[in-house]
Amino acid sequence: MTTFTSVEHLKQSKGADLGRSRTIEVPQSRIDAFADVTEDRQWIHIDRQRATAGPFGSTIAHGFLTLSLAAPFLNDLLQVEGAAASINYGLNRVRFPSTVPADSRLHAQGRLIDIVERPGAVDAIVELSIYADDFAKPACIAESIIRFVS
Repeated sequence: MTTFTSVEHLKQSKGADLGRSRTIEVPQSRIDAFADVTEDRQWIHIDRQRATAGPFGSTIAHGFLTLSLAAPFLNDLLQVEGAAASINYGLNRVRFPSTVPADSRLHAQGRLIDIVERPGAVDAIVELSIYADDFAKPACIAESIIRFVS
């Protein structure tokens, strides 16, 4: 985890490498639960038998499931001491370059690509790359905006 000692310290750290997060497992049970919550029950996610004969050879996690893990990964990678609050302000860009087969183990790497000053706050733009352990290509790349209120 990269800990910034203040919002001022964060402002001076554009370009900082935030390191690597912990690993989070994505078993079929997590994919099934996500399908239930989102009502996205496409066969490629939940029908193991049909998916085995499909284009990826197994069920795969939803792209939005992979993206939803940005929250715990960002918590692992970035902390700003002295901020009154940190708010998920949104995303600038999201891509899903590769799949996440069921039973994958994911981790993220982050980089602070920009700082935007706002009245009473600072937006940290973090490029988050989420990888499945067995793949060189990221499963998800997202530019996340975290607003730190001073």
